[in-house]
Amino acid sequence: MDYIDLKLITILQQNARTPLKMLAEQVYLSSPATAARIQRLEKDGIIEGYTAKINLKAIGTPITAFINLDLDPRQKPTFYPFVRSHPNVLECSCVTGHYSHLIKVAFESTEALDTFIGELNAYGHTETQIAFSTPQPPREIGVEKILADKIK
Repeated sequence: MDYIDLKLITILQQNARTPLKMLAEQVYLSSPATAARIQRLEKDGIIEGYTAKINLKAIGTPITAFINLDLDPRQKPTFYPFVRSHPNVLECSCVTGHYSHLIKVAFESTEALDTFIGELNAYGHTETQIAFSTPQPPREIGVEKILADKIK
């Protein structure tokens, strides 16, 4: 990866719908050369996909919560399909510490969240935090700054 690749990644993270012509202008390449770089970044697995940012409140799921789960390792074969298929699970990570998994969810009500937690209790002990606000929402990674820091 070079500076042009990093610039393309930065622009696409900010707006994945940026037209190819505009991308090319911003990195000072032709449209075909820019398209080839993007295809290579996709093929190499650096760009894994493109998504839309959804306003959870606007679609009726204003309750965001983080659930710690102490999962018995023997439960993984049934837990992973459950959590992957549940539409309210936004993210699930294996973590260190007292709990083994951290699950981010969005629900329409605390009652629906409570029902989900009840289902999770079949897999292990849980502890839940409901988010009141999000001063720093998910954002793109600053690839240009990371590279600049590595060069120093």
